[in-house]
Amino acid sequence: MPRSPAGHTRGRAAFLAALTVTAVVAAGHPAPAAPAAPDPMNQAFTRAAEKFGVPRDLLAAVGYGETHLDGHDGRPSQAGGYGVMHLVSNPTNRSLEKASALTGESAADLRQDTEANILGGAALLRSHADALGLDGAERRDIDAWYPAVARYSGAKGTVSALYADNVYAFLAQGLRATVPGGERISVTSRPVSPDKGALASAGVTAPSPDYPSALWVPASTANYAVNRTATIDKVVIHVAQGSYAGTISWFQNPDSQVSAHYVVRSSDGQITQTVRDKDTGWHAKTANASSLGIEHEGFIDDASWFTDSMYRSSAALTAYLCNRYGIPKDRSHIIGHSEAPGNDHTDPGVNWNWTYYMQLVGGGASSAGVQLDFTSYATQRSGSTGPQVKAVQHLLNQQGYDAGAENSVFGQTTQNAVKAFQTTRKLSADGAVGPKTWTALLSAGTTPTLSKGASGADVKRLQRALTAALGSTVAVDGSFGSGMQTAVRLYQDGRGLDADGSVGPDTWKALQAGL
Repeated sequence: MPRSPAGHTRGRAAFLAALTVTAVVAAGHPAPAAPAAPDPMNQAFTRAAEKFGVPRDLLAAVGYGETHLDGHDGRPSQAGGYGVMHLVSNPTNRSLEKASALTGESAADLRQDTEANILGGAALLRSHADALGLDGAERRDIDAWYPAVARYSGAKGTVSALYADNVYAFLAQGLRATVPGGERISVTSRPVSPDKGALASAGVTAPSPDYPSALWVPASTANYAVNRTATIDKVVIHVAQGSYAGTISWFQNPDSQVSAHYVVRSSDGQITQTVRDKDTGWHAKTANASSLGIEHEGFIDDASWFTDSMYRSSAALTAYLCNRYGIPKDRSHIIGHSEAPGNDHTDPGVNWNWTYYMQLVGGGASSAGVQLDFTSYATQRSGSTGPQVKAVQHLLNQQGYDAGAENSVFGQTTQNAVKAFQTTRKLSADGAVGPKTWTALLSAGTTPTLSKGASGADVKRLQRALTAALGSTVAVDGSFGSGMQTAVRLYQDGRGLDADGSVGPDTWKALQAGL
């Protein structure tokens, strides 16, 4: 984090979880306090969504993208944002004050009380929807809220589109989060096709001029120095104390007087470059002139932000920079912000896994994830056991359907989750995972256009889904080559789609419907 925010300690956000009864009973003694309501955050999301006519899952996805649903005891983010919904109070974004005017809640309550904070977030989203002219029917369509979500970010253009894209990715993929206090918040996956309107072109960003895998969204020229006064000899690892889009937007704010060269997203490892390598970012005081700074979305006290996707993507970037500039791949030259001379920061903190990260930078460490790649996908039903059951449980849990422990045993909880998923996807809710349910499960998520020459995690997801749908093995190598193109055409032809060998919205829609 380039600038020192107020301290962040992992704590339980204050809830109005129970109403204290103050009436005096006939005997003259105060009535006992009502017991604490179960699932207070879930109830807060439901009540706020109903009051302001905002889809509940959209509201929860916005909060998750902002804070992973941790209010950090009312302490502000780097950009001056508070609570689960990250209501902001800084010179260029006054969403906290606007939420206060819309709800009648005090600024203090909006900062400290999670129920009030969620109410404020819902009020802001509704106000943006009203300003955009969304009528009642449109407000019931979750895809119509995209421009309102973009406005909620407080950013403009490309950055607001990055923000909204991330929220809709959570809706497409589903999520399950355990919040401070142990309560579980879920958003079930569903096919999405957001109406981006004028922001459709804003989502197309230029590639990074220095790192081909990254996007390029430049910081304000007021927040860095052109050129350098020293040779690049180190990489500095930061944690942003905020969200991905919020950090990029903060670097665009000329009043912030901070920047880093790269920002890494938690959910999928996406990277955006904001300052050229040749220029001096303002992120580590005395180390600025000789270092490259990499910001990581998240908060130092919450390990949930440090995903495997983030570690791997960031480590690949660091390895690339070390190779390009002759930086030794050791802990003397790849350092945390807290280790830079003359700094008083604590990031990346105790939750950052330096051992794993350095193994990745050096090319070591293997993934210990759940196996999802199989040469064929057999029907799984009540009583089934083995790695494919575990894959089903993992995919369901990942997408917000509670399949219980990922223990490789297909029991009642798993069956109930399968039925709920099938109902959402309008499949026959028989509780068994056959070819159609496998195809829908494996393809769930975002719907990027993919064609020959593409590569990466989305191609792997497509390859798994095609294996299930076609009933024949499609190699899961993450590379869209000629064989992959043939498999896509075979699938498209069999479903009455335009068999062009390119995967666009129509092909994804068919896959996610289990066709």
